[in-house]
Amino acid sequence: MKNKIINISLTYILVFTIFSCSKKIDNAYQNPNAQTRVPVESLLPNIIASMAGNYAGHGSMNDIRYVGAYIQNFQFYLPLSNYDQMGYTNNSADVGQSTWRMHYYDIGQNAVKMIEWAEEEKKWDYAGVGKAILAWSWLTLTDYYGDVILKEAFRTELITFKYDTQEDVYNHVKQLCFEALENLNKTGDGVSQANLALGDSYFYNGDTQKWKKFVYGILARYHNHLSNKSSYKADSVIYYGNLSINSNADNGMVKFAANALSASNNFFGPFRGNLTGTGVTAPTAIRQGAYIANLVNGTNTEFATVQDPRAWYILRGNTNGTIKGVEPNKGQAVLAANDRPENFWGSSQAGTVINTAPANDLNCRFIFRNSAPFPILTASEIKFMVAEAAFRKGDKATAYQAYKDGIGLSFDMLSTTFNVNIPAGKDINAANKAAYLANTSVVPATAAELTMSKIMLQKYIAMFGYGALETWGDMRRYHYIDPYASQQVYTGFVLPTGGDLFPDNATKPVYRVRPRFNSEYVWNILELERIGATKNDYHTIKMWFTEP
Repeated sequence: MKNKIINISLTYILVFTIFSCSKKIDNAYQNPNAQTRVPVESLLPNIIASMAGNYAGHGSMNDIRYVGAYIQNFQFYLPLSNYDQMGYTNNSADVGQSTWRMHYYDIGQNAVKMIEWAEEEKKWDYAGVGKAILAWSWLTLTDYYGDVILKEAFRTELITFKYDTQEDVYNHVKQLCFEALENLNKTGDGVSQANLALGDSYFYNGDTQKWKKFVYGILARYHNHLSNKSSYKADSVIYYGNLSINSNADNGMVKFAANALSASNNFFGPFRGNLTGTGVTAPTAIRQGAYIANLVNGTNTEFATVQDPRAWYILRGNTNGTIKGVEPNKGQAVLAANDRPENFWGSSQAGTVINTAPANDLNCRFIFRNSAPFPILTASEIKFMVAEAAFRKGDKATAYQAYKDGIGLSFDMLSTTFNVNIPAGKDINAANKAAYLANTSVVPATAAELTMSKIMLQKYIAMFGYGALETWGDMRRYHYIDPYASQQVYTGFVLPTGGDLFPDNATKPVYRVRPRFNSEYVWNILELERIGATKNDYHTIKMWFTEP
């Protein structure tokens, strides 16, 4: 018995000594990767920046360059890029994989901790904003990849993670939205517009009313995405749309200080030089696609002969002074030299190909300037969602008004926020806006003549560039070339076939992006095998939200 007591005592002394020594070491050399509490105000700026393109170049803008080719917003200046072909690049370069990193790394744990600490400090506005951004990010993520890691996400003790269904993620998005609204509705305690503005100076400047409208917009998107389901509720789209952003003053935009620090500039601006990459597996030298160009230059039969005044705000002209675009998989060289559009920084392509970034952005416009804000959710998009939903339920009058409002708001956003470096004589003004809206090829004389094609194509134009991920969701809901009431919704859109289609597709179009190579294919391969992501044609499997 005596020996046992001595042994226990020695063991206690040894453990105590080791613990004390360890504590001193930990205090002297704190683990830089350990959880360290920081002010919630310091976390929010980079979380917001990551919605667009953050210090490391990650965010939705990075991947828009590639998805833009799927929907023919953009095409690459060289022929047969993987993305013009509706294909992919699956290697350690992680091409087109910023959405994964944006969600799980840049927003992810930062937002989780910000919410946790904000709730402890009763800063309900920060907690609400954090949940609003997470809801947006989860929806963006699952619409991009399909099945993703949900329940085991952010569990730091794990090194491999199980995937959950897209339906599970959608349910989580809805729950986060309601929790965000609950927090944003709170007052008192640590809630303060001035304090929220410290972290929110580059989005809504601490205005919780605008953040609530942003959340309602996510709920409108949520319901709108389910249009092919039997559970689809058009009234829910309209209800949340009406509560959401209905004025350009409330548009959700990531803003940029545009100073000498690279990360403070717009991801697409010449300062950061992210539109210069060549090659076919990881291209970034994009040009405007022929499809969008033809929608605004009067070539597409849906708006035949109509010259859209917005063209010179969002697209580039050529040496001939016209608007033309590059066909998928053809590259710009097949166009006559004087028909080749300038690149998005305004460099002529009539002679030598120019992909290098100019020294300044004095000839850049729209979302391609260093200081240009980047829209995340706009009033125009909301109106077109309402128009589509009302049209589906047979309320043509509501659809007609929302359709006109969506076009008008698109014009107004460009003529105010993006009215920079527009060619002389090409500006949007009251007269040409009114003339466009009065043209019956654009706005039919009566609500009864409105079509789904007009609604979705005007939404496509209004969301050019900044809304490519959402437009991809729309086009997949209509399986790219589906008709509605016997008319192809995306008039004139042609899917690549034969040698223009990526070999792994087996004649099918792209519906999803493969999970990120450097985390999933390296560390989580067994789970990828379980969900089928190791198959060559995984990227062509239709999404849960696109099917009945």
